[in-house]
Amino acid sequence: MKKIVALLFGIMVGWTGVSTAQSKYWITLKDKPLTETPALSPRTLTNRQAMGLSVDETDLPLNPTYLQALAGQGIRPLFRSRWLNAVSAELSTQQLDAVKALPFVNEIVPIDQRIVINSLDIDITKTQMAPVMSQIQAEVFGRAGMSAKNVTIGVIDAGFFGADSASALKHIFQRNGIKNVRDYVNANRPKDAFFRSLETLSDFHGTEVMAAIAGHDPNENIQYGLATDATFYLARTDHGAREFRGEEDNWIAAMEWMDSLGVRIINTSLGYAKGFTNPKENYQPNQMDGHTSLISKAAQLAADKKGILVIVSAGNEGDDRSWRIISTPADAQGVLAVGATNNKVWNRIGYSSIGPEFLPYLKPNVSCFSLYGTSLSAPVITGFAACLMQANPKLTNKELISIIEKSSHLYPYGNNYIGYGVPQASRALALAKGQTVPTTARSIKASGKTHTLPLADYTDLSISIFHKKDEFRVLQQESMRVQNGAITLKRNHDEKRTTVDLKKEVVEIIWQ
Repeated sequence: MKKIVALLFGIMVGWTGVSTAQSKYWITLKDKPLTETPALSPRTLTNRQAMGLSVDETDLPLNPTYLQALAGQGIRPLFRSRWLNAVSAELSTQQLDAVKALPFVNEIVPIDQRIVINSLDIDITKTQMAPVMSQIQAEVFGRAGMSAKNVTIGVIDAGFFGADSASALKHIFQRNGIKNVRDYVNANRPKDAFFRSLETLSDFHGTEVMAAIAGHDPNENIQYGLATDATFYLARTDHGAREFRGEEDNWIAAMEWMDSLGVRIINTSLGYAKGFTNPKENYQPNQMDGHTSLISKAAQLAADKKGILVIVSAGNEGDDRSWRIISTPADAQGVLAVGATNNKVWNRIGYSSIGPEFLPYLKPNVSCFSLYGTSLSAPVITGFAACLMQANPKLTNKELISIIEKSSHLYPYGNNYIGYGVPQASRALALAKGQTVPTTARSIKASGKTHTLPLADYTDLSISIFHKKDEFRVLQQESMRVQNGAITLKRNHDEKRTTVDLKKEVVEIIWQ
């Protein structure tokens, strides 16, 4: 197929921050006039009603009196967030001091948009993408005629350069499957330049994500994504493709735009962790708690009050010893955060970010194979979810997350390395239709320092093992070989549980 420059699909080799003073901020306001009318589409209102969700204060416009007062200070808002009751703006030092003194301002939070990404380019090939389709049982959806027909997907990303000429996406453009696009990075750029203007290599990233959601190349007979018949709204919100903090106000604006159009499923293969010009303004690992960052607050609000299924890449910091854990908004409890596994042995691939041990809920939620980043595993699961939405349009976002988790191969014995594991289409489709599925999990109580597990009928050469300090938190993962029809597990210090991953079955060893 057509060569596409890879960003997160490729190998990230570095980034640099531009050395300039911080000047962009979120300004959160105190209240709203309750007499205003929300500007929501009939489709949005219908969706809310079907899910039992109401129109509330977060749908109302901002207080015009406050906006006028900001204008009186010479401040021009870049974006207005109904959800957060906030505006973003570039402020001088003098303006910053003046805004802090305004009685209707709750909080001022800095934003950094000055990040440059360097990357290598790699071809999308059958050997890179075909394995994940087999891993998640894509053929099951195919046989059932599930291709996300009549499902609309929002994609928020760093750019979609060349998407209209990529052979894997040709079928989408031929049937006018792109409903609308918005460029929040260059708001004044004409729409006809959306797919044809290249500013940085990160502008290819959304194209790759689209291919992983819905790509199909009939010339080579390769399917890259599941949602081949979906329709799309696209938003470019970020120059940067790697999971570092960037233009979060663009992201929130895109979320609110898609909500106003009635979009129920959104893929965002972006995340923010660190990268400020001033290191003191970086996020800290302990802030990946689901409620500190404004972007995670917006994602949680989208899940709870707007009924949107937000699917987020977990992050690629698993090998970064100074970070390792997921980025925001993957930390929000209500989003479906997707990590990445190896191919043959379905444990965590080294770069895939780990769920923080301090979270009271499991992250990532699920995982699947991606050789070059969780930015490509998240869209695969987005296509997966879109097929389930076609199978049962009445499913809510929370029901879809539950089905995807319950269909995954480790359920209910998940962990903070790969969540509940790899979703299986056969189980998910049955659950979406209200059918029962066979139990594929069992537990065994063991004592002492070793336990021998008979596996006479197991045919794979290697087995994935997760040694855990409790129900979810992993001490160590390893691969073991079956010898003489069995494996012998050795209990580590502080190990309370051991998960034995047999792919078609999961065995939980509970140490006494």
